Amino acid sequence: MGLELERHTEPLETEELAFLEKKEAKGKKMYYRVYQILMVFSFVVPYVAAWYRVADGAPNAFSYAKFFVSAGILLVISSISVYVPYRYDIKKVQLDIVHKTKTIEKSHVTRKVYFPSQNTYFFYIDSKTKMSIEVSGEDFNRMKEGDEVCIEYTTHSKEYLGYF
Repeated sequence: MGLELERHTEPLETEELAFLEKKEAKGKKMYYRVYQILMVFSFVVPYVAAWYRVADGAPNAFSYAKFFVSAGILLVISSISVYVPYRYDIKKVQLDIVHKTKTIEKSHVTRKVYFPSQNTYFFYIDSKTKMSIEVSGEDFNRMKEGDEVCIEYTTHSKEYLGYF
């Protein structure tokens, strides 16, 4: 008797869709804020470097060409370093919002763990998407290793939504 995983998709509920839209807005705001900081950094660093050249007595320390080339290089690096993770993270959430689907996966409990310091209960499961899930005390006591548990997560971004 093999323990095979079963997956299927269902439409997102209204609360889950609102959660994803809130997550998208928060993510966009965070990436925009980081980009603003990096843009300021891209202009401040060449300016500070010019002052160090002045302190060293370098001729023509405030060269416009050096300043704008340095600032341009830092802007390109900053733009790429923000854009790539933005596309990777936010695009998947946007796909979930557009398609409005979640995946339901049947998994099996492989191990039960209780953390007394935090009073939390966890099931380790055989899912490729999620290694462990936090469960209620009632479910922890009711279920045993090998029992089937279904987990819900968004189809593209793999954002965990819950279990049943």
